Amino acid sequence: MRLSDLSVLIVEDHGFQRRVALRLLEELGLKRVDVAADGRAALAVLQAASTPTDIVLVDLDLPEMDGIEFIGHLAQQKRVGAIALTSALDPALLNTVQGMARAYGLRVLGVVEKPLTTVKLAEVLGQFHNNEEDPVAEPDVEIGPGALRRGLAADEFEPWFQPKVAISTGHVVGVEALARWTHGGRLIGPSRFVPLFEREGLIGELTERMLERSCRWHRRWADAGMDLKLSVNVSMLNLVDIATADRYQQIVMDCGVRPRDVVIEVTESSVMSEAAHVLNVLARLRLKGFGLSIDDFGTGYSSLAQLSQIPFTELKIDRGFVSGAPAQSRKRAVVEASLDLARKLHLTVVAEGVETVEEWQMLAELGCQQVQGFLISAAVPGDQLLAAIADWHKPDGAGARTR
Repeated sequence: MRLSDLSVLIVEDHGFQRRVALRLLEELGLKRVDVAADGRAALAVLQAASTPTDIVLVDLDLPEMDGIEFIGHLAQQKRVGAIALTSALDPALLNTVQGMARAYGLRVLGVVEKPLTTVKLAEVLGQFHNNEEDPVAEPDVEIGPGALRRGLAADEFEPWFQPKVAISTGHVVGVEALARWTHGGRLIGPSRFVPLFEREGLIGELTERMLERSCRWHRRWADAGMDLKLSVNVSMLNLVDIATADRYQQIVMDCGVRPRDVVIEVTESSVMSEAAHVLNVLARLRLKGFGLSIDDFGTGYSSLAQLSQIPFTELKIDRGFVSGAPAQSRKRAVVEASLDLARKLHLTVVAEGVETVEEWQMLAELGCQQVQGFLISAAVPGDQLLAAIADWHKPDGAGARTR
């Protein structure tokens, strides 16, 4: 999709600002642009539209229904592809609102600081295309426990793989396995089904299936001469069973893979730092040679406690801090502090969600070791990984691929 093909809704109470935004978008070639003076009018426009709107540009300081309340309604409607904030308010407040919107499940392109210009608008609107290469749909379908069990029985869950690149060389050094579900002819990402697996007590079966399938792909890549570190996501609920470490070791070795080639990623917010069984399993996994990664660092409430108690070998900086960090001093400060802490603890650092060359360059300047994100490649099926890596390494590629 070209920039000129996007449909945009401007939500701005100031008449002059609305006219300016409309004119600038027209200069960028956009033809499908609607305007609304407040949140209620904007919701009415969205409801009346025959198709979902691609992008909503929303000011926060609106009469009657402010932009923050409006964003909450947007999340319920599910009638927009993405949002971007247009404001001159305090950056700390804007960061908070962006985090809130993402927590609601909305895609946030960033902030267009006022006064608006064609350059600022083009930069933010252009972010809409960065995720187009991600083949994972998030369909609005009802998923129940029965569907999960039938999906497991029918072998519908498979790992896809997203490359991890060393900044110093530009070479792919590892992959993260991400669960995908082909359900009803559509591809569904893990955010839609993993929480239900956890609630239904089925997460252990899913995790072990992903580990086994991922290791078999790792063996094939190794036989083809591609030496990659494999990262697999593990729920905290898996770690309550003290037999987990032995089972994981057996699964890996049965596939002809060494535990030292596998990194277990544990989401920070899910680790129970005081649970003896969890600490037992994590310590034994490390003893057996597995790497341990604290995923989405900075999004939970006990980061330092986790790092002090658990023998992590890797720290992953959450995409929410990476996205837009080159232009946002607070985000950059969080990234810089995380990198400094990791260096002192001798941890490998991976930055997630890298989508622009500017983000790559900032991370390189700050000394980050590895990155993953759409700048390099979306997650792909195992049989497409080597082609994706070859595409990244092409000397005539665009953006970061030119290194």
